[in-house]
Amino acid sequence: KYEFGFDEAGDIYLIDEIHTPDSSRYWIKDTYQERFEKGREPENIDKEFLRLWFKENCDPYKDPQLPKAPEHMVVELSKRYMRLYEMITGRSFESESGDVRDRIKRNLENEGYL
Repeated sequence: KYEFGFDEAGDIYLIDEIHTPDSSRYWIKDTYQERFEKGREPENIDKEFLRLWFKENCDPYKDPQLPKAPEHMVVELSKRYMRLYEMITGRSFESESGDVRDRIKRNLENEGYL
């Protein structure tokens, strides 16, 4: 999905994220045809499986409190995102240790945003 907005001058801008596994669905080309012919869902590497779990276990748009996702599903989601990163970039995913907030602040400072 794409989201657009206007600035004060009326110019249109593409806003929010694009082409991430949060906003897009990624299917594996090599297995698509075989799975399609067998009437199976495409092999995917996005968050759709977790979204479907929430849909089956609650109403995310009405329930005031959502259930906690099972740990194994959170781990699977992380693995899918890392796999997608590696497929797109051609590089191995290397996680960083330390406080995430400190890393975000450091990166924003390095790019001149703070």
